[in-house]
Amino acid sequence: PPMAQDSSLPDFWETRYQQGVIPWDAGQMPRQFVAFAAARLPGERVLAPGCGSGYEVRGLAEHGARVLAVDFSAAAVARAREVLGEYADCVREGDFFQLDDAPFDWLYERALLCALPPKTWDDWAAQTARLVRPGGVLAGYFFIADTPKGPPFGISEARLVELLGGHFTLESREPASDSLPVFAGREHWMVWRRR
Repeated sequence: PPMAQDSSLPDFWETRYQQGVIPWDAGQMPRQFVAFAAARLPGERVLAPGCGSGYEVRGLAEHGARVLAVDFSAAAVARAREVLGEYADCVREGDFFQLDDAPFDWLYERALLCALPPKTWDDWAAQTARLVRPGGVLAGYFFIADTPKGPPFGISEARLVELLGGHFTLESREPASDSLPVFAGREHWMVWRRR
C-alpha cells in the first residue's frame, strides 16, 4: 500500500515502522547523549517524545531516571518494548501534543522536531515549554539545515531561537559527533535551559 505523506499523522510513521523503512534508527545511543545523561542525577523525570525504538530510553532507565517515552505509532511502541525489555513499561502509545504529565526535569529531543511539518512547530515549542519545569532542560539533537521538504525538515538557527527563545536560554551547542547519514554534517547537540 502507498505510504501516508503527512508526517504529523500516526499512519505516516506506522507504515514506515511496519515496512522497516526507518533510516533514523541508529541501533544505539549517540555519544553526546550518553555523556549528558551520565552526568545527570538519578531520579530525574525525563520525557522522550517520539521515542522510536527506545535505545536512549533504556539508557536513561538503567541510569535511574524516571523516564516516560511516547510514540504515536503502535509499531514503534511495540519495537521499543522489545528493546526495553524489563523497562518496557517506560513507553506508551500517545501523542506528544496531548501529554499532560508535566513537569519534567528534562526533555530529550531526537528527531521529533525535524519529523514534524513546519506548520506544527509553534505548537511543538509551546508544548515543550509547558512540559519542562522552570530550571529544567531541553537537551538533544537539532537538524539545522535548509531542507523545506521532509521529513527530516531542516530548521534555521534563527527559526529555532524564535521558537524557543521566549522560554529557554541556549546553554551549549556543538556539532553531533556520530550522526546518521540522513543527518550528517547538519545535526547539532544543544542544551536549552528553561527560564
